Parts: sequence; C-alpha cells; structure tokens
Amino acid sequence: MNLLLASQSPRRKQLLELMDLSFSCIHPDVDETEPDGMPVEEVPCYLAKKKADVIDFSQFAPDTIVIACDTIVVLDGKIIGKPENEIHAKETLRQLSGKKHTVISGGCLKSEQKSVCFSDCTDVYFRELTTGEIEHYVRKYKPFDKAGGYGTQEWIGLVGIERIEGSYFNVMGLPTEKLYKALIGF
Repeated sequence: MNLLLASQSPRRKQLLELMDLSFSCIHPDVDETEPDGMPVEEVPCYLAKKKADVIDFSQFAPDTIVIACDTIVVLDGKIIGKPENEIHAKETLRQLSGKKHTVISGGCLKSEQKSVCFSDCTDVYFRELTTGEIEHYVRKYKPFDKAGGYGTQEWIGLVGIERIEGSYFNVMGLPTEKLYKALIGF
C-alpha cells in the first residue's frame, strides 16, 4: 500500500510513525465548517471525508490509500474549536477546567475504488486549573492549532488531566487502534 496522510498535524504524523507505517504527507486545503444542524458526533467523519475527497488520485500510484482525520472537542453538547488567539485559548481552557469533555476523532480511508469512515470518542476529565497554570501553558505552548486549545501530550495534559476514559491516542488526534483495524479491513 502507498499510504498518503492528508494532514498538517505533527501529532498524526508522529503516531503513524510509531505505528511503523510508511507514508507520505499532503496538505489538503479544505473549508473545515460543517453543515448547520449536523449532530456533533457526525462532524469529525464528515470533515475527514471532505479532506479525503479533495485528493486527486491521478497524481499518485494506483495502490494509494489516503488517510484523513479530524478531531473535535465537545463540551456541553457544543464543539469547542481551535483557539483563534491567546485570549481565546485562555478562555477555552477556563471553560474546560474542572469539567468532563468529549474528544471525537473521525477518520476516512479512501482509494480510487472505495472509502470507509470510522470514529472514536474519549471522555477527558480536567481538574480545576489555576489562572497561572492556564497562562503559563498558553504562553509557552501556544496551542492555537489544537482542538480545545490543548495537547494532552503537553504540560497541561500531564498536570491537568485527572483521567481519560477511552483512547489516549484519540485525544492526541488519531484513533490509532480504529485506524489499524480499518487498514486491515480495507
């Protein structure tokens, strides 16, 4: 298989490398907005498929399989997106502080002949974060490319997450076990 990761995420790239998969990367330019009224649990697969659908397979070997993924953070039934700036990142972390939220990742495998989508959900419990902790994290780590404004593998995850129910790697942005099963069945 000729695997092509349709993502700019360094974390997804790292996870695929840890899975001992050989792949190359492409950065699809896709509008990441979902249709109004779409249930939140469907959004990640919708966006992952949208990323996979823009790939022009004529540029690649016939056995190419695209891996596309999208991750969202859901708090109280609403999607918490990527922070736009430092102020937004701090506010996002204040909202998540002391609460449970759900991370949903959707993936899509696509070849010229077929496509398959999969998803995974993980509940993440943050302890109460202090203003100083939030300010330190945002200032030092600049989490503007991360859904929910944090990386579980970074400082805030190490000191602020009380527990996770589900896949840790899903929270990082790639449900590796689900991806592996999808690749085997593809």
